[in-house]
Amino acid sequence: MRGMSFVDADGTVLTSTTEETLTGGPTGGSDVEIMRDDLVEILHGLTSAGTEYLFGDSITALTQDDQHVRVTFQHAEPRDFDLVIGADGLHSTVRALAYGDESRFLRHLDTYLAVFSVPNHLDLDHWQIFHQQPGRMAGLYSARHNGEARAMLGFESPPLPVDHRDLDQQRRLVAERFGDDGWETPRLLKAMWDAPDFYFDAMSQIHLDRWSRGRISLVGDAGYCGSPLSGQGTSVALVGAYVLAGELRAAAGAHRVGLAAYEAALRPYVERCQRLATDTPGQPQPPEQVAVAANSIELADYGAARPR
Repeated sequence: MRGMSFVDADGTVLTSTTEETLTGGPTGGSDVEIMRDDLVEILHGLTSAGTEYLFGDSITALTQDDQHVRVTFQHAEPRDFDLVIGADGLHSTVRALAYGDESRFLRHLDTYLAVFSVPNHLDLDHWQIFHQQPGRMAGLYSARHNGEARAMLGFESPPLPVDHRDLDQQRRLVAERFGDDGWETPRLLKAMWDAPDFYFDAMSQIHLDRWSRGRISLVGDAGYCGSPLSGQGTSVALVGAYVLAGELRAAAGAHRVGLAAYEAALRPYVERCQRLATDTPGQPQPPEQVAVAANSIELADYGAARPR
C-alpha cells in the first residue's frame, strides 16, 4: 500500500498518510500481502502430488497411545497416524478434542471484524480509506493489483452470542451495527450479502501453556492465534509450519524432542507477534516494532542449520 486516508461521512478527506510518512521512506517491498484463497491455491498446488487430501470431512475423535493417534472422521473410516498436527484455525477442532473447550484458552480483544471482497468502485490505487465513528470503523483497500477491493467493517464490543458458522446471522449483526453510517458504508453493506468470501469473527487470541500433548500438536491460529489486529497471522502460521517441520526432521523420529524444540524456538517470536495486537490494537505499527517481530527468527540461518 502506498498510503491511507481517513474521511468523514461525506467522503471529505480529513487526513492522509503516505508510506514515506509511516516508514521514513519506501519500504522496498519488505511487506507482502497475499489473499488467503491465493495462498491456499499455491500451497495445494505445491503439495497435492505427494499429499492425501480429504475434503468435505472433519475429525470427530482423537485417542492416542505410545505408538499412534487413532483419528475418527465424520465420514471416512478411522485411521492411525504417527502424529496429528492441528492447523485448523482459531476455532480448532483438534485443539478442542485434545485440550478441551476453547473458552479456556481464548482471550477476547473486545472487537469484531468483517472482511469481504467488493468491486474497486472508488478506483483505489494501492490505497486504503477509513471512516471512523465512535466504537466502529469502515474501511476499503485495493487488492490484486487494484483489480478489486476488500471491505472491512469493525466494531468494539464485549463477547456476543454469535455462531461462527452462521454467516447470515453474522451479516445481520454487521448490518445492524453499521446501518446508520455514512460514506460508502451503505454500498459496502449491500455488497456484503453477495460476497463469496465473507469473513466475520471476534478478534481473539489463543494462549496455551504447551502446544503439544503426546503425539498431537498445534500450529498457526489453532495454537497461538494473534488475531488479525496483529497483522501477522499468515506469517506466524507459515513460520510455525517451517520450524515444526525442521525440528521434527532433525529429531529423526523422536517426536517429543522435535515438538519440544519447535516450541522453544518459536514461542518468543509468537509472543512478540501477539503483542502487536494488544499494545496498539488496530493501529499501524512503528516500523521498528514490526521489524523486531519479523526478524525474531532468521529463516535462512535456521534452515541452514537443519539436517537435509
